[in-house]
Amino acid sequence: MHLDVLDLRNFYYRSALGRAAQKVIRDELFSLWPEAKGQTVAGFGFAVPLLRPYLNDARRVIGLMPGPQGVMPWPAGQPNISVLCEDTFWPIQTGQVDKLVVMHGLETSDNPDALLDECWRVLGPGGRAVFIVPNRAGLWSRSDNTPFGFGRPFSLGQLDALLRKHQFVTERSMSMLYQPPSHRRIWRKTAGLLERLGQHMPVITAGGVLMVEVSKQIAAPTRTGLTEKVRRPLRALEGIGQTPETARGGDL
Repeated sequence: MHLDVLDLRNFYYRSALGRAAQKVIRDELFSLWPEAKGQTVAGFGFAVPLLRPYLNDARRVIGLMPGPQGVMPWPAGQPNISVLCEDTFWPIQTGQVDKLVVMHGLETSDNPDALLDECWRVLGPGGRAVFIVPNRAGLWSRSDNTPFGFGRPFSLGQLDALLRKHQFVTERSMSMLYQPPSHRRIWRKTAGLLERLGQHMPVITAGGVLMVEVSKQIAAPTRTGLTEKVRRPLRALEGIGQTPETARGGDL
């Protein structure tokens, strides 16, 4: 079940905890994808807080928001690029997306398999996607203070297996949000330090949120028949139908 768009907006834009979470996740995404010049970038669920760095350089940016969640105009003060859509039917042509971000979309979908099929459809060959989901071993998935406390949390192995089932190739995996999901001022003041310490922990399950980057790889089509040109073909049937004189080059 999807969250309400107003609750998501209030968390990410009007609370200190939400703004801190937005910054951490967006910085990690930007480190993976520092630019998208001339490309089409799409976000599904409530991914628009992460897409702002690509507004200037990308050929097109689209914010896809599922119907049960609702939609809000975005970005503020600029022409709207967000659109309401079904989980499994997006208003995008097949193979048109170069980069796709899914946040608060997979774990709350009633049909995650069909959703991943739609992700595969809209991505072009070699396209990249990032899935951001709550970590089932982290504190954020156990708290009702954040949107990551709703829906189905994942372990890294579960998420990787689900993505491979839908033909995605995992490129990189990471965790983030090591700070507690608390609005208390003491945790807000130490959030940056906790994030830096968390990045040096040896286990990937320590963070509250998992981020997995995948690619869409399509095998080259298989050619039928000979794959190489025969330079000196055998001439076993040459001369059939000729008289001895013509075969020797003689005149009739």
